[in-house]
Amino acid sequence: MSRQKIVAGNWKMNTTLSEALFLVDGILSKMNTTNEVTKIIIPPFPYLISISNKIGETEHISLGAQNCHTDESGAFTGEISASMLASVGCSYVLVGHSERRCYFNETNEELIKKIKSALDNNLKPIFCIGETLEQRQYHTHFTVISHQLSEVLKSFTDAEFSNIVIAYEPVWAIGTGETATSNQAQEMHAFIRKEIAQLYSQSIAQETTILYGGSCNAQNAQELFSCEDVDGGLIGGASLKADDFCKIAASF
Repeated sequence: MSRQKIVAGNWKMNTTLSEALFLVDGILSKMNTTNEVTKIIIPPFPYLISISNKIGETEHISLGAQNCHTDESGAFTGEISASMLASVGCSYVLVGHSERRCYFNETNEELIKKIKSALDNNLKPIFCIGETLEQRQYHTHFTVISHQLSEVLKSFTDAEFSNIVIAYEPVWAIGTGETATSNQAQEMHAFIRKEIAQLYSQSIAQETTILYGGSCNAQNAQELFSCEDVDGGLIGGASLKADDFCKIAASF
């Protein structure tokens, strides 16, 4: 079965506006837009509308946001709602990134509300899951991943889940230069697909896009993407270089 292939670049809290626009220009000039890999640019909030205007109707390139609030509107100074993101051209939004879980103490209950808000506004959530180094060292990583999936996804119907992308990010491999081996990545992605089959069905599991999000770069992307259950990448630092991001997107 052919699943949607995705390469998403999470810029995190990096770039000024001029740097962001220069980076997008580089990506657009170098990107192969004829292949069917979905490329998602996920910049900081202030640049969304400017980058949305640059991307326009470019085929196979979409805009995403790094986070959204649980509510549609209200007295939440400094927060951004899913409807706001949709109004400036976003198609995707990250939910539950490990840095949000760690630094901002996001709970499963909050993540459920964020996903619901995203879906209500026709945004596709990229739901992030992953284990810490300690959890892997103590061999509890499968239990941790199973819990993260079940506690959140149990709240969504088959139809709702069909619009959710999963991103597996081994926390110990984010920004450290460490990367899971292709065998480790495949093992966990296969486990995630098995868990999804138990939560929903085998056919739904086979249709679900699962991204790898742990220090994927231009050098290791081809090996990682060749794994049966790895459908692309959630790219961090390497997405800040147009050449590298485009090479990763061409690694299938």
